[in-house]
Amino acid sequence: MDAEMEDAGTQAEIEWGGGGGGGADAVLGLAAAGPSVSLCYHQAFGPHDDIVLVEAADDLLPDLLQGRVTIRGRPDEEAVLCTPSATYSMKFVGTSNSMFLIPPGKPSAPCLRPDNTNGDANAADAVAATIKVAPGSIELVRTAPRLDKLRSLLRERPYILDEDLGVGFQHKKGLYTWQDLCKLIQASDGELLEGLDTLSAVEIDGFWRTVDANSVNTILDMILHNSVLHNWPLNAMQENDVLSVMESDGFVRKIVTHCLKRFGTKVEQEAGSFWSLDEKRVCLQFARRVLGAGKMKFANFMDKWEKSIPSEMCADLQMLEGEVLCEKRGAETWVHAFSVADLPLTPAERFAALFRERPKWEWKDLEPYIRDLRVPGVSSEGLLIKYTRRTQPSSEAEPIFTAR
Repeated sequence: MDAEMEDAGTQAEIEWGGGGGGGADAVLGLAAAGPSVSLCYHQAFGPHDDIVLVEAADDLLPDLLQGRVTIRGRPDEEAVLCTPSATYSMKFVGTSNSMFLIPPGKPSAPCLRPDNTNGDANAADAVAATIKVAPGSIELVRTAPRLDKLRSLLRERPYILDEDLGVGFQHKKGLYTWQDLCKLIQASDGELLEGLDTLSAVEIDGFWRTVDANSVNTILDMILHNSVLHNWPLNAMQENDVLSVMESDGFVRKIVTHCLKRFGTKVEQEAGSFWSLDEKRVCLQFARRVLGAGKMKFANFMDKWEKSIPSEMCADLQMLEGEVLCEKRGAETWVHAFSVADLPLTPAERFAALFRERPKWEWKDLEPYIRDLRVPGVSSEGLLIKYTRRTQPSSEAEPIFTAR
């Protein structure tokens, strides 16, 4: 697309750049020159399908003028325009008014009148020469990045521990470089990086990948096992010690570092780099492991969860928001895994998935599953109004949300 735009700019320079001009200077000075200006046809007048008008907000102009934008989308997708940090939908908007495109410069280029006779470009009735009549323009509207596809691509071939990173892959199916993702995902570079971070992806031998859940569990278990064996405090594990011991156990340093980042925070001190494991992230990982067996009674789940986590940590039900759903069955409460990370990112599909799971939602249960939705120009309240119906039998009762 960039190459096409460059070619179009070169063509424009050849046809009406040069020593002539179209008279746009006269149009810009219209307020000083008088109430109107006459038009004629430029000698290069034509359809010029390679020229499209774009309507953009002032804050978008610097990126457009400096060439810091790209058009992304596959042939079967609607194109989006991306700056380094934002994504914009592109919608053609027609107009009933005639919009004349006039090249820059003074009106010195040869012109034709509508009856195809020559006109005097310096005459009062032939001030500006138009090269195209535009039927409309492209409207740019800030939109959310389309990252659902990123999640599905990264799930095609997650990294597993028995892979040998030192040997070339026998085939690259299911593996994607940064350049591949830029071509396939409709998002700005900044939003794409944020999406990769949210999905806990890591670049391995030039390919962006997630790490298999079983491999993550194995590495976390070994880190915790070694913390007991070597008396490492979970809130201050020396990085070099951890990596050295894990590497001696056969784990790749880069993957271990990735898991440390996933479950902890790095702290730089004079004595070196240290990692502090995050209680919520570690406990949540063990909760997911327990719930991998399927639905279970709440009491059984809590018992298994509390026994599985490190002794220095404490299980808290608030850690499970957006990860677990509870339901009453007679006198018993049952729980099962239902993670927001597995739900679609587009609002319409997200709400559809939620109401397939439950036809009715209380706000305390629904809120954790929609708080991450980000739609430019639309608030959370606006999304609720658009996709749900709210009922409240009394002012004291909790509101109930159903599908609209």
